Amino acid sequence: MSRSDEVLKVHRLSHTGGSAALLEWLATRLGGWTGVVRAGGPGTGGADREHAGEAPAAAVRGAAEMSARGVRSAVLHGDGSATLLFTLDAGRTLAAVLPLPHPADAPTLLADAAVPLALVLRAEEAERREERAAIAEARSREAVLRLLMSGHLPTAHQIAEALRPSLPDPMRIYVAECRTGRLAEVARLCRELTGGRAWVVRCPVYVRHLIILVPADTAAVSADRDPLAGALTATAPDCTVGVSGELDLGQAPTAYTQAFHALAVARGRAERHARFGPGPELALAAHEAGADWAGALLAPLHAYEPRRPQDPGGQELRDTAHAWLDFGPHATRLLRVHRNTLAARVRLVETLLGLDLGRLGDQSALSLALRLTPGAGRGSGGAVPADAPGLDTVLRDPRLTEWARAHLSRLTGPDAPAGARTTVRTWLEHDARLVPAAAALGVSVPGARKRLARIEALLERSLLQSPSVRYDLWLAHRAEELAE
Repeated sequence: MSRSDEVLKVHRLSHTGGSAALLEWLATRLGGWTGVVRAGGPGTGGADREHAGEAPAAAVRGAAEMSARGVRSAVLHGDGSATLLFTLDAGRTLAAVLPLPHPADAPTLLADAAVPLALVLRAEEAERREERAAIAEARSREAVLRLLMSGHLPTAHQIAEALRPSLPDPMRIYVAECRTGRLAEVARLCRELTGGRAWVVRCPVYVRHLIILVPADTAAVSADRDPLAGALTATAPDCTVGVSGELDLGQAPTAYTQAFHALAVARGRAERHARFGPGPELALAAHEAGADWAGALLAPLHAYEPRRPQDPGGQELRDTAHAWLDFGPHATRLLRVHRNTLAARVRLVETLLGLDLGRLGDQSALSLALRLTPGAGRGSGGAVPADAPGLDTVLRDPRLTEWARAHLSRLTGPDAPAGARTTVRTWLEHDARLVPAAAALGVSVPGARKRLARIEALLERSLLQSPSVRYDLWLAHRAEELAE
């Protein structure tokens, strides 16, 4: 092979296989070790470590001497071998350790390879930096989402300002579901259609979901018309979109839950998008009657002081409880903790509050209490009335009775499938567990799941996937029982 052919080979390998392929070919062609040596250490550089292994001592010593003397190339002879060195850029040297006698054209070939190798190494390093920057931005956006969900608005605003755009307020939340390979395209389309004003973050829990915060004034939205959702589903045939109502940024957790419920409805619609159906809100109905009860229930959590600095405090335990109620075992993805850590924190919450969180009733009570005391943390609970009511007292309030009847009315309305009320009641009595509920109903598990899926469309709320409306349904049934 002529020199010109080998130069073409070097450039072709640089473009198609990168530094690893080029170094491997050089090693085979010259019959020795070839790699990149950093002047400050014994390891080979980045991508070539996998195929080249650790650099020989002769190459490391030669690179150090070249750096100290300020020369661009050198040849060192040792026992039965020669080390050929060419400077690539600051701190990196192309080295070849070859047995004697080495090919006569080895210096020329290495010199020809030095420039394209230096360029491809810089390109690979830039690509790695870009990947690290993308990961850092994604995790920062995820951190902003967690701050919003736990009520830390000032900190969320500060981080979001650095990432751009600013967090919209008021806003609507869109939850878009599609194949993971289409998420980047859907995110780009959201930014284009909103003039760069949409704040987009990948859901840390559901890998096929994008969470999109859109300024409320971006486009006219009605119950049956949403230009952004329509455009997303039209562009991406596998995309399904749920849309929340218009809310203040401080109500981001509520907006996300609304959008998630709307997504469950959208899956069954031909247009593949849906807006959250307005209905009676439990937190509004129970706020006045339940504030003292919620404060009393959560007081031990808000006052908790960990024994060790590294242990979670009251606010962190509160965030853990909220995430676990919303996402169950998948909360590990949101909180970025090990499943054993999550389980230990949930057990500690149980102990502090005197609850059995294996029971749906206690889960529902804790869910309501957290919603009635948004953003409360250690030291912020204040004095708790000594005569704070119990949950049943709260649920007997006429406003809760009215809410419960309105909430459950669809289960017995003209559009309800046969046995809808019985199916839901049985499912709740078995702590929202599908297998025992199916056995009690005398149907198969897939049959029970299909029944609940039909009821999801009826209620316009998610039942089978979390965040689920099961807590509100349990509280509504209990309030109705107490009224009767």
